Amino acid sequence: MVTVYGLATCDTCRKARNWLQRFGVEFGFVDYRENRVPPETLRSWATQLGGWEKLVNKASTTWRQLPEARKSPGSDPEWTLLLKEYPQLVKRPVLVTDDGTVSVGFTDNAWKARFGVRK
Repeated sequence: MVTVYGLATCDTCRKARNWLQRFGVEFGFVDYRENRVPPETLRSWATQLGGWEKLVNKASTTWRQLPEARKSPGSDPEWTLLLKEYPQLVKRPVLVTDDGTVSVGFTDNAWKARFGVRK
């Protein structure tokens, strides 16, 4: 089973969940505004993805409205504190497969390739 992390109100997360249902992929969904992701998990995701920059949505309204001083965290604890305070800054959806592989975002073609779907 895979786990999708995101926001229940996010259109892209809804599309991703619908895609998984359509192709019969068993999954669980975690709204990370309601169920905060532990700091060690966030660090693990950032490491797998190639850094915090790959995990944080800097195109979001939330990011643009942050004070400039908050936009340049210098350490893992500062990043995790920022994401604890603003969980909506995490790109979505975050997909974690059984083997622990993490990816962010959703596109039909990328997920077809990831799950070996040929339809």
